Amino acid sequence: MMKSRTRYCFHTGGMDLSLFLIFILCCGAPIFGSEKDSGYRGIWFTLGQKTEWGDKYSGGLGTYTANHVPIAIYCPQVKKTFFVYGGAKDGKRHLLNMISYYDHVKGTVPRPVVVHDKGGVDDPHDNAALAVDDQGYLWVFVSGRARSRPGYIYKSRKPYSIDDFERVREGELTYPQPWWFPGEGFLFLFTKYTRGRELYFSRSLDGRDWLPDVKFAGMGGHYQTSWRRQHLVFTAFNYHPGGNVDRRTNLYYLQTDDLGQTWRNVQGDPIEIPLTDPVNNALVRHYESEHRLVYIHDIDLDHNGYPVILYITSASYKPGPKGAPRWWTIAHWNGKTWEFSEITPANHNYSTGALYIEEDGWRVIGPTQPGPQPVGAGGEVAVWLSRDHGKSWTMVRQLTERSPFNHNYVRRPVNADPGFYALWADGNPDTFSPSCLYFCTKNADVAYRLPYHMTGEEERPEPLPLTRLNYAAAQ
Repeated sequence: MMKSRTRYCFHTGGMDLSLFLIFILCCGAPIFGSEKDSGYRGIWFTLGQKTEWGDKYSGGLGTYTANHVPIAIYCPQVKKTFFVYGGAKDGKRHLLNMISYYDHVKGTVPRPVVVHDKGGVDDPHDNAALAVDDQGYLWVFVSGRARSRPGYIYKSRKPYSIDDFERVREGELTYPQPWWFPGEGFLFLFTKYTRGRELYFSRSLDGRDWLPDVKFAGMGGHYQTSWRRQHLVFTAFNYHPGGNVDRRTNLYYLQTDDLGQTWRNVQGDPIEIPLTDPVNNALVRHYESEHRLVYIHDIDLDHNGYPVILYITSASYKPGPKGAPRWWTIAHWNGKTWEFSEITPANHNYSTGALYIEEDGWRVIGPTQPGPQPVGAGGEVAVWLSRDHGKSWTMVRQLTERSPFNHNYVRRPVNADPGFYALWADGNPDTFSPSCLYFCTKNADVAYRLPYHMTGEEERPEPLPLTRLNYAAAQ
């Protein structure tokens, strides 16, 4: 996958100094520790593509993108939810790849740790994804950007510990999506900028030595969002006609149950990879013929093991009325055909939420309600429920209200615990602002803000006041 430039962390002990200097010259300077930060401050970003209706996308993007998967994992062995996010140095536009956890027993968070300092980069495309192996080691996959900035893979020094990390890999990887299988290692989905944003996968038994990259979709460019259930990894992706991301369209689905040796469509038919023709057997819906754009949020399986995909459709890549009508949309395979339903109108192409397939219904948590910056990306966070397998939807909670800034990029943890069920950030999409991070409980009776400034080594997140809708539902 990537040309190895492994960095080692060790103490010189009784090593002769001259040998130590030779080691540095040959292998690079060792990494001696990870720096703690004094609070949870998300990265603010603007793409800089301005229109009369504001930026193409901007705001607090600490949990960006939906193509960095997963960013949070609950570990029942230690009763902690570990998560990564794009932090900001001293509240500035300076990206830090951060890691932390929520301790479900104590109800506290520690000071977050800087895994990687991007050295002045302010772009949350360089955010990270997270994996945890069967021994409890934490793996942080830091995204690069195109071929101009490399990506990195870090591993924790101790199981279930964020105190110290070693860098084990450097190379070309963007939009990382690592999936760990006990005893078998990683199946890693990612993007390379070969002929557009093309989709690849690779495998590794130990996270250090990787098999050659394999392309599985190259139709001009793609954005994908994947997930895993038992031995099945499944992904939904769009395509970029002529390599133009502003024309992203169509919806595709693929799955593999043998670590990428065989890829299949939703019917279970083997698919020859790489896909090169936009009309193929992985196609879910040909939105290009409908002149609709596709922005994918999340994917999961129903109780029958059939895929459910959450995304937004739009008429234009630009913000404002040219994109109307925009819809939060569900695609569901019922065993024979794909069914489509619309949840609620969307205010912006980049207002992004999370999907939960549960026994008592399907839920979507996302910024679906008007926020203080109503034309910008994001808004107020709400919970939508369907009890008929996605055919109809009702808003049952509003988690945030009268916020100073829009909330956005609500993300779902792997194996989500009811005490930490969704993670997101806020920020002003119209102008530079602070950005806080938040999480909520499964029953959506409370949302918490992580401490922006910390004085101690551990602190309790701050519960937000119940909204009127929440309060009425809680009585």
